[in-house]
Amino acid sequence: MKKIGIFLAVCANVFNIYAQNKIKGHEYVDLGLSVKWATCNVGATQPHGYGNYYAWGETSTKSEYTKDNSRTFRKNMSDISGNSNYDVARANWGGSWRMPTKREMEELENKCTWKYTTQSGVKGYRVTGPNGNSIFLPAAGYRDMLTHYLDGIDGFYWSSSLDEIGTLGALRLRFYSSNHLVDWGYRYFGLTVRPVSE
Repeated sequence: MKKIGIFLAVCANVFNIYAQNKIKGHEYVDLGLSVKWATCNVGATQPHGYGNYYAWGETSTKSEYTKDNSRTFRKNMSDISGNSNYDVARANWGGSWRMPTKREMEELENKCTWKYTTQSGVKGYRVTGPNGNSIFLPAAGYRDMLTHYLDGIDGFYWSSSLDEIGTLGALRLRFYSSNHLVDWGYRYFGLTVRPVSE
């Protein structure tokens, strides 16, 4: 009986640890940064899955990504992180999930080790935090009008932050095989989103 009790206690502890690594049913990894990073993109069920593509400030997908059907192109706005009207992570995943800010994107870029690799046959980056834990960001490309560009080659991930100049763009994390950076892209482009949480 004592052995059974110990076994059940160990199982319960493993379950609790596993459960603690989820928020509203979505897994996260603590990279040793200021926020926890989700293991999957919005719309994906596995780390190497591309997930869905969203225009900046929009919470649903569409068949065509244009300036004319964008909700936010040329609109004066502030940072949308945590605003369920515009933040696709908060709107779709709920809880404390949200889009990463510029500062959090830059923290991921500057404080982690990046290695271009493949996972389950999908190209992307293995991003390892200061504590040794890691996430995989697939090179999912982006959508413009009806066309899917650079999938399997480059990655483009929206932040919640605006481009500092004008009303056309928003900031994103961009990577290709030899580099990664935070720059801006037109808000109407369809990009992937990797959520974060406190």
